[in-house]
Amino acid sequence: MHPLLTSLAAAGLYASATAYQSFQLSRRVTPDKRLLIALGLLALLGHALSLFHQLLSPSGLSIDFFSAASLISAAVILLTLLACLRIPVENLLLLFFPLGCVTVLLAQFMPAGAIRPIDEEPGILAHILLSITAYGMLTIAAFQSLLLLLQDHQLKHKHPSGLIKNFPPLQTMESLLFGFLWAGWALLSLSLLSGALFLEDLFAQHLVHKTILSCFAWVVFAVLLWGRYQLGWRGHKAIRWTLAGFCLLMLAYFGSKLVREFILHL
Repeated sequence: MHPLLTSLAAAGLYASATAYQSFQLSRRVTPDKRLLIALGLLALLGHALSLFHQLLSPSGLSIDFFSAASLISAAVILLTLLACLRIPVENLLLLFFPLGCVTVLLAQFMPAGAIRPIDEEPGILAHILLSITAYGMLTIAAFQSLLLLLQDHQLKHKHPSGLIKNFPPLQTMESLLFGFLWAGWALLSLSLLSGALFLEDLFAQHLVHKTILSCFAWVVFAVLLWGRYQLGWRGHKAIRWTLAGFCLLMLAYFGSKLVREFILHL
């Protein structure tokens, strides 16, 4: 199937799932989880087929700025859908489905930046896969922290919206946040370790900013997790540290990619 058709199909399914979930929540009715997951999986199938055509080239793996954003959003949605099978995080899909819709369209229609294909060596591919999964898990944690902040604010001011009324209790939301943080930090650790093992030089000119910022993000998340279990950090302090680490991580990947692919080639 042509990648344009799969991209448009994925975007349409994401938009349909978002409209259905928003409509149900506006009526203060809990959306059907099975229907949401089914729509999400169908959209992901189209998303994956589109990415397959965009990423694989005869000379190797080609990941430009917009296809990278599309790939990470697909990973985020997949992880969230899998989590929905065990824990109540389906409200996160109200944020992630539109993200998937936008990124799959940008990857399809925006021009690619100047990139060099990646040799498909197993070690390097493992590093890429671990990095994307880590970014995905920590993206979920960042959005979870924003929802926790919104929930806490509305409950304190005693005017919870329809969306907030469908959230699990604050304690459950906070436990979920730290579950995502532990998983994301572990994956980020493996990503940095695999990079040290399989990349020739982590501090080469085109990698140095990404490596340093990723290491800073690793430290921020490590301190947050230590503070949680040694000092009882929670609430706004935990949210601030989560967002700080997330910003460093996104700047490490997308900031360096934006500069290399677009700004340096103007």
